[in-house]
Amino acid sequence: MASSALRAELECSVCLDIYTDPVTLRCGHNFCRVCIGRVLDTQEGSGGYSCPECRQKFPGRPPLQKNMKLRNIAENFLSAQPGQEDSGVFCTYCVDSPVPAVRSCLLCEVSLCDKHLKVHKKSPEHILSDPTLSMESRKCSVHKKKILEYYCTEDETCICVSCCMIGGHKGHEMMSLDGASEKKKETLRNVLQKLLTKREEMEERVQSLQEHRRKVEEEEAGDTERVTALFIDLRRRLEDLEKRVLRDISGRAERVSIFIRDLEIKKEELSRKMRTLRSCVT
Repeated sequence: MASSALRAELECSVCLDIYTDPVTLRCGHNFCRVCIGRVLDTQEGSGGYSCPECRQKFPGRPPLQKNMKLRNIAENFLSAQPGQEDSGVFCTYCVDSPVPAVRSCLLCEVSLCDKHLKVHKKSPEHILSDPTLSMESRKCSVHKKKILEYYCTEDETCICVSCCMIGGHKGHEMMSLDGASEKKKETLRNVLQKLLTKREEMEERVQSLQEHRRKVEEEEAGDTERVTALFIDLRRRLEDLEKRVLRDISGRAERVSIFIRDLEIKKEELSRKMRTLRSCVT
């Protein structure tokens, strides 16, 4: 019973499941981040926002404060449930050897296997649901013994028949839970289909970009090869030009040296002739 009560406290009032990434509104109520996000999305453009549990109004879209402590409690609770993921919910009456339950009766607060389901009362007040351990969450928080059977589209919350007749939801548009569930599933299917289409478009875009990248890489390789060959040729030409210029510079110096040598020879010859002429004069 303690475990059942704790589970009820850890269930989001929107999805009726254990909190996933719980966040808190200003009014203090907690919800799964995804669940309250969807509720606020539906309220967008309606002139204001409100808490789906206490109906407190907010002038603008309320900020979502992460509830770390509640998240840790929920995770610890789930990890402490032995074999929950493997075996699911078991039949209440099969005590000696646990048998997986196929349905749960919200009125009797029991879970039933195929054998015990056949002998269970079929009267309308015995509402059967998928196997669940959190039957308290399927009962009205205002009219404690009444089972949640309807969905108020105006307030976006699950309600019982008394809420419809005498509660604050009187006169509001109602839907059966199955109908509301199917509608939400259809909405989610449409969203999923759009996401799948968008993903396919993205995959095609990625494939196109990959093909473009391959062509760019091929062009890059060709350009790299051509540029490398061009610079090799330029370096070779520059080296040849350098050698020619250096040879030319070196040749000019040698020619000057030869000219100087010729002048020295002519100078020596003139000096010799001048000595001969002086000797004749004297």
